[in-house]
Amino acid sequence: MGSLLTTLLNSAQALKTYDRQIATVQNNVANASTPGYVKQTQTVEAMSFNLDVGLPGGVLAGPVMSARNEYAEESVRRQQSLLGEANQKATDLAQLEPLFSLTSSYSVSTTMSNFFKSFSQLSVNPNDSVARQSVIDSAKSLASSFNQTAMGIASAGSAADSQITTTVKEINRIAGQIRDINQTRREDYQSKNDAGLDAQSHAALEDLSQYASFSTITQPDGTVSLYLAGQSPLVIGTNQYAIQADFSTPVTRVLDSSGSPIPARLTGGKLSALLEEKNQTMPSYLSDLNTLASTLADRVNGTLGTGVDTSGATPSTPMFTYDPVAGAAGSIAVTGIQPGEIAAAYPGASGGNGNALDMAGMVDQKVINGFTFTQYFGNLGGRVGTDLSNAQEQDQTQHSMVAQAHSLRDQVSAVDINEEAAQILQIQRAYQAMGKMLSVISDLTETVIGLIR
Repeated sequence: MGSLLTTLLNSAQALKTYDRQIATVQNNVANASTPGYVKQTQTVEAMSFNLDVGLPGGVLAGPVMSARNEYAEESVRRQQSLLGEANQKATDLAQLEPLFSLTSSYSVSTTMSNFFKSFSQLSVNPNDSVARQSVIDSAKSLASSFNQTAMGIASAGSAADSQITTTVKEINRIAGQIRDINQTRREDYQSKNDAGLDAQSHAALEDLSQYASFSTITQPDGTVSLYLAGQSPLVIGTNQYAIQADFSTPVTRVLDSSGSPIPARLTGGKLSALLEEKNQTMPSYLSDLNTLASTLADRVNGTLGTGVDTSGATPSTPMFTYDPVAGAAGSIAVTGIQPGEIAAAYPGASGGNGNALDMAGMVDQKVINGFTFTQYFGNLGGRVGTDLSNAQEQDQTQHSMVAQAHSLRDQVSAVDINEEAAQILQIQRAYQAMGKMLSVISDLTETVIGLIR
């Protein structure tokens, strides 16, 4: 009778184990699409079986094992970070590229060409007031094109500042999520193996990776320490160290919680791309544009200053003016020069067209680093186009790399509905077998009781 009762107890223990397996499978299926969730497996352990010493055997539920692979997680985060950087660059440069068009009727290239053509037309009839006014009008169009292009770059810089602020807020928000999860783990030691908290933590880390690169250290209690750029702490235990953006200097910086600049160069993520655009890419474009605007204005003013106007006098009013401190491209403007003050003739040849011809021929002169004005602007536009093309190519490549990293991770740890269905069938068969065993034990028990009576 004792062995029958032992068998009955073993069967009951087996059913409890199968219940836990079913609950684990059910949880896997329910969370198959939950961000950060990975497959959980209820392990089973065979109990000692040796009837000679009274060990009846049986099955016992072991620990629930997570399929999480931290190497695969880190690979996804690394590729996601590079994608965030490439995507940000591709998006922002695509908005800048039209400013450097070589064909738009309002571009610097077109208006600059029209400006020199107006002098060519003036040389045909240097005393024609309409042709002279046309020169002034084309000069104003050119100055406006410079202004608009410089303004476009400045607007892109302001947009970058706004996005940097937003990105820093997002980084701090997600770091706050990690801190809260750490707090929960500290308050309940059993939560160390909580699949739900684990999913929330890894989903938050993957979300964070698109904004910046970081490193993590998982502590024995399950809490995660988070370091921006590998060294500046964001979260340690239950303490968060918020970062902030600093726009007080020409170079935009990111400050740590103590207000000190983060010394390491941020690589990867949207924040890295935005800082590079604001501090390097856009200032470089604007510097070249300023060089073009100031050189052109100086050459035009200098050449016109050597000629004479319709009265035979050296002109006292230049064609262009600009503020070198504020930036030539953004401040270049046409003075109050009047049509009759345009020096189209050489000294001693009043009414001639010699100086107008020199001005028209300036379009072919290599005056900036061995390039003509048009070539120089074309090189600048080409550099913007190349930067955009490289960013777009990197963006496409990183989309593929992220997809590959996700695929490899899913192969290791994602919930497979087909596998879960097969697991249910196995448990079902185990239940059926145990049910038959319990039926046999019940019949034997009744027989034994009947014999005793």
